[in-house]
This record gives sequence, C-alpha cells and structure tokens, in this order.
Amino acid sequence: MKASDLREMTREELRDKETELSQQLFNLRLQQVTGQLENPAKVSQTRRDLARVLTVLNERQSDTAAAASTTETAAAEESA
Repeated sequence: MKASDLREMTREELRDKETELSQQLFNLRLQQVTGQLENPAKVSQTRRDLARVLTVLNERQSDTAAAASTTETAAAEESA
C-alpha cells in the first residue's frame, strides 16, 4: 500500500483501514505465537501499512489544527 493511495482516501476510510490493519496485526501475532504463521514477513508489512495510515491521519490532523490556528490569528489581527 502506498502513501499516495492513502492520501486519496477520506478520513472515515482511513479510520476503517486503521481498524482493519490493527485487527489483522493482532491475528498475525496470534498465529505467530501458535506457530501457524506461514509468512513471517507479513507481520512487518502489516505494521508498516498501519504506520502509513496513522501518519496520513496525523498529517491531516496537523493540517486542520494549523488551518484553525491561522484563522484564529487572522481574526485576532482584524479585531485589533
């Protein structure tokens, strides 16, 4: 999964993807502990995908906070 693909998703889709990947990671770790995991590389790949999703969500949150801060600053300057 590429970050560019994730950036095209809506916030709700990203939240769903985060939940899906968290559940998948849990299941993979469970399989690893019980010795049923066929492809151990899948765990690290899933962790990376989850990190990408979280990064995009944090970027959006930061952008939203920065935009709100800029709006508040502009309003305060106009009032003064």
